[in-house]
Amino acid sequence: MRVRGLFGRRVLGSVAAAALSAAAIISFTAAPVGAAPYLPAGDGDPFYAAPADLASAANGQVLKVAQAASPFPGSTAQKIQFRSTNSQGEPIAAVTTVLVPNGGARHDLLSYQPFTNSLGLQCAPSHQLFRGGLQEQQLIGLALARGVAVNVPDHLGPTSAYGAARLGGTITLDSIRAVQSEPGFRVGKVRTALAGYSGGAMASAYAAVLAPTYAPELNLVGLSAGGTPVNLEAIARTLGVNPNPLFGLGFAASLGLEREYPNELALSEQLNPRGVALANQIRNSCTQQIIDAGANLKIADVVGAGSLSDDQAGVDALNRNSVQMFPGAPRIPVLLYQGASDQLTPTARVQATAAKWCRQGTRVQTIIVPGDHGSTIATGVPFALNYINDRLSGVPAPSTC
Repeated sequence: MRVRGLFGRRVLGSVAAAALSAAAIISFTAAPVGAAPYLPAGDGDPFYAAPADLASAANGQVLKVAQAASPFPGSTAQKIQFRSTNSQGEPIAAVTTVLVPNGGARHDLLSYQPFTNSLGLQCAPSHQLFRGGLQEQQLIGLALARGVAVNVPDHLGPTSAYGAARLGGTITLDSIRAVQSEPGFRVGKVRTALAGYSGGAMASAYAAVLAPTYAPELNLVGLSAGGTPVNLEAIARTLGVNPNPLFGLGFAASLGLEREYPNELALSEQLNPRGVALANQIRNSCTQQIIDAGANLKIADVVGAGSLSDDQAGVDALNRNSVQMFPGAPRIPVLLYQGASDQLTPTARVQATAAKWCRQGTRVQTIIVPGDHGSTIATGVPFALNYINDRLSGVPAPSTC
């Protein structure tokens, strides 16, 4: 089938790891005074630097716009810096990329959140889109070919806080506000769909549950989420004790969460010399580098003896970034698609989340397809694109509730 050709073997290997965005999360002790997260090096492009008057801007307010050469023929591309808010309520300068098909007065909008399992700022979609390094590049091209504009936010934020799904949801909503506020982008107040797979589904789903209170003015019409890690604590308690070829991703997610919650989490205070070396090695790395560096390690290899703890601050941080634990539900139709043999984001947890949303009145369609986490990103493409197209076209949403 043609969609299988969208992704190469190496890509699928990385995709299979995407649901481990929180796997092998190291239990945290409460952060002591002086705990220092492993932050990334700054972005050398001055466009990404926050303006001095950032605090005076409103959430979603455009701060800067830069024209870029679109990697997709027949479309234009712009990078947009806008104001958003981090998990401490502090203002941040976030970035998104908007791609608009040529011609036409207005275009419906897809906000596509890529899986970005990385700690380095150079790994963000706004860089990788233009280097051909975004693994979902061709999927975005298919949406553009249908005449839909595509918003691609750097949903890990200005510190690449990998694992911080709630932050990703906030940034996603503010990125939509930003691109819809500029008349030149031709997407003002149009029908808007949310979509993503695995780590990108985490941000997309959080955007959907936050929207009713955080951004009720947006004209959101649907969410497509595939292979969604809905419960980070459950994943953390299942994986990471034994050697794992993808341990590096879970370790990186721990570093990313500490970046977002520096006053609550203290991974940096628990690492043994090998853990310190690994943290320094990957603090600016992208997905494959992280996988290679942490291959076949386990928690005990990187954390000092006796320093693991089930401190409530760590559990709370995981739950705050687990959409299954969020009390509300999307007020838009939802597609949740899942591989039948996906052991990284078990189907039962996704189905439990769907049932919870159904009880709150959300129209949820759950589709279980043959395959595991890696194969479902390809086999799920037709379901995702057709669902998005129908919601943008105003077709009544199906439900399996």
